[in-house]
Amino acid sequence: MADFDLALAGTVILADRVIERGFVAVADGRIALVGEGEAPAARDSHRLPSALILPGAIDAQVHSLSQRGQEDFQWSTRSAAAGGVTTIVDMPYDEGHVVSSGQAVREKAAHGEAAARVDFALYGTVDPGEGAQRIGEMVEAGVAAFKFSTFGTHPTRFPRIPPAMLMDCFAAIAPHGLTAGVHNEDHETVETYMARTKAAGITDWRAHGMSRPPIAELLAMHTIYEIGAATGCPAHVVHCSLGRGYDIAAAYRAQGFAATIEACIHYLVLDEENDVRRLGGKAKINPPIRPRAEVEALWRHVAEGNVTLVSTDHVCWSKDRKTNPDMLANASGVPGLEVMVPLFVAGALKRGIQLTFAAQLMAENPARHFRIADTKGALIPGRDADITVLTPEPYRYDASASGHNVVGWSPYNGLEIPWRVSGTYRRGELVFDGTRVLAEPGSGRFIQPPRTKTQE
Repeated sequence: MADFDLALAGTVILADRVIERGFVAVADGRIALVGEGEAPAARDSHRLPSALILPGAIDAQVHSLSQRGQEDFQWSTRSAAAGGVTTIVDMPYDEGHVVSSGQAVREKAAHGEAAARVDFALYGTVDPGEGAQRIGEMVEAGVAAFKFSTFGTHPTRFPRIPPAMLMDCFAAIAPHGLTAGVHNEDHETVETYMARTKAAGITDWRAHGMSRPPIAELLAMHTIYEIGAATGCPAHVVHCSLGRGYDIAAAYRAQGFAATIEACIHYLVLDEENDVRRLGGKAKINPPIRPRAEVEALWRHVAEGNVTLVSTDHVCWSKDRKTNPDMLANASGVPGLEVMVPLFVAGALKRGIQLTFAAQLMAENPARHFRIADTKGALIPGRDADITVLTPEPYRYDASASGHNVVGWSPYNGLEIPWRVSGTYRRGELVFDGTRVLAEPGSGRFIQPPRTKTQE
């Protein structure tokens, strides 16, 4: 009789090494054994000599409910399962229900558990009218991190948190050991350059980058990290499009501060002079997509170990909110859950970057960052058996044809992707078979960090 429920044999990608003739064995929904050579007998056994076997990805930045009635958890987690993402961390800026209280956290967690197909954790935020007073109750309700912004898109739904209040929030979070993540664009700088761009009459694809120049990001990053340094709270920049930004984060870490930084997959794939010119509003993202030189700079920072996490900042806006000829009138953000893992693997291999970074930046580091590494993020005995299998099957991506993208569009449409997600396992259960998402809505779990400051 087999001792294991599942065994997968192929090239196993771990955070610290690659096992060329490796295997992963699963029992009772958890990783039971990882090794080299012949895989042990299992009730469900797959020998995949050409496949890459990775820990299930944790997407650190997803917006499932940004547009009411549009995507929601049943669709975002469908895209996730199809993309080898086994846990999403959802942002708090939901249309009509900003997550800024313990009750709001509990309500969203219940909503997610009824709809999600993969596991999920939650960010919390604050109401500017209340400040930091509800931080503790959101920690108690199970948030994995907090999110703020130095730029105000909307006074209540996506508000600017001014420096003094940001300091209060960081100070309130610090005793709990969670991270304060911040959208990094200086409000006054963006407002000034946006006004200049409009005054110049520029409305085409160039307008977005001109209205949010690099200095807006870099000024905000210093504010974020200095507040972290002053309060002792781990400070995190949730998306950086500039090589210079990773230099800044590395400098703060060298000085002994907890200063982490996230690269979204769009900054590693798309560029301004080709993709934004071609796609217009469908490539409008904050901060903006930068020139190709910055794309390659970010990959160098990946190779040098200066990137903490890779995420999608996924959001599925309806087409009418992404196709306005006036670039600045479009909503900001793009879908990416379905392609993040294969795009990162393809980009790394193209540049000779070790695939261990895929396991680090999309699984192990996010698990540590959100204090859920007791169960998530690695192919280690005892952890949840969250596994992604990639096979070398080149295909041209089409979001409308895949059936897993609620809006049917993507800035990655038409890209030739050399690796395909051929299997996704969530807690040992096959939730995507390479074609179909098998997980039912409501089978995902709300993942919470333990109520302690330190987790190794």
